[in-house]
Amino acid sequence: MSKNPFHERSTVAEPRRETRMESHYDVLVCGAGPAGICAALAAARGGARTRLLEAGGCLGGVWTRGLLSLILDARNKGGLVTEIRDRLMLHNGIAAESWLYDPEAMKFLLEEMVQEAGIDWILHTRAVDTVMFGNRLTHVLVENKSGRSAFSADVFIDATGDGDLAALAGCGYDFGEPGSNLGQPMTLMALISGVPQEIGQPSGSASTFLPKDTFRDILLGVGHATSYSQPSLFPLPNGLFCLMIHHAYEFSGLNARDITEATRQGRAEVMETVRKLRESAAGWESVMVVATAEHIGVREGRRIHGRYTVNKNDVISGAVFDDAVCKVEFPVDVHSLRKADGGGYSSTGVKSKPYDIPYRSLLPLERQGLLLAGRCISGDFYAHASYRVTGDACVTGEAAGRSAAFCLEHGFAPHEIVWSNGAPHIPKEISVS
Repeated sequence: MSKNPFHERSTVAEPRRETRMESHYDVLVCGAGPAGICAALAAARGGARTRLLEAGGCLGGVWTRGLLSLILDARNKGGLVTEIRDRLMLHNGIAAESWLYDPEAMKFLLEEMVQEAGIDWILHTRAVDTVMFGNRLTHVLVENKSGRSAFSADVFIDATGDGDLAALAGCGYDFGEPGSNLGQPMTLMALISGVPQEIGQPSGSASTFLPKDTFRDILLGVGHATSYSQPSLFPLPNGLFCLMIHHAYEFSGLNARDITEATRQGRAEVMETVRKLRESAAGWESVMVVATAEHIGVREGRRIHGRYTVNKNDVISGAVFDDAVCKVEFPVDVHSLRKADGGGYSSTGVKSKPYDIPYRSLLPLERQGLLLAGRCISGDFYAHASYRVTGDACVTGEAAGRSAAFCLEHGFAPHEIVWSNGAPHIPKEISVS
């Protein structure tokens, strides 16, 4: 067969096409993880006709697809994240005084809540392009099993975690540690059963946690060292345990090949670790893998350039802002960027105090009609290592959703309103007849 010269091309020309318009919404949220769920709920409850897009097969993001099973930095938050916890209790999906939950109960609850709010939501749908009018985002193009189509909206919210929508819209961003540009390692979580009873019955109480050093010693005792040097086992209210033993170093959560290889490594490590425990550790003869995460946990993504960048000095000083949307109480948590760095985590010497995230960090610097929510908001490497957890993602998502609904009600764009005293407001200098 003769060689096809077209196979040697580095690019191919796609034919010009007309894309089918689906419909218009007041608010369109990309990403249905903790930030996106709370953004969509807040917008819909505020009276906005809301569409929620999710690339995976369920709502919840890292809470469900990622099997995280623990809501971090939420104890003093209130709002939607507390409502979610309280309603999980009604489904027997979380124990009293705990933030450890059953991922399957979480999936069902989130579907229940978005249905109640009248949100139009769709799974297996990914944003692939945008349309701009000047510097204002007007449309998002998506692809799924039904093909390619477009949605328009008055306000868009990027809750993709990695800032995918903002990047498609041309926003600038930073990634990783300054200098090295390395991101924090990814982690594939798993659920296991058959854990020895003496370790503690799964009640969801923090007092039943197996100390990390003890678990590590058990693993080392059977000749097995995990890539994460602080292997963790969390008891869940469904009788299972959440297993966190894996770190995938020097991969990028923005690269599909990296995500694939990190996932392969993680699943192989989970299976090998459980096999070692079952075959060689006394009392662990019945341990088995129940599930591995559908999507690997990504700690590091794009940090979109915003009208304010939450930074290391804010974290150290405990910064307070007039336009605060969230109070972060989680420490700076940088997992080893390289295996040689120790394989665990540290604060990198940055000691944090409770600090505010201002509304301005939810506003992209270069685009209008777009709000940020979750870990893609504007911040530096050190601040991101603190606010990236899901409790704070929920609160920034709720603030973005409330702001979007407020803009629709009063006829403003997100960058034209102000946030103060825990709520969006019309600027004093703008008179409204």
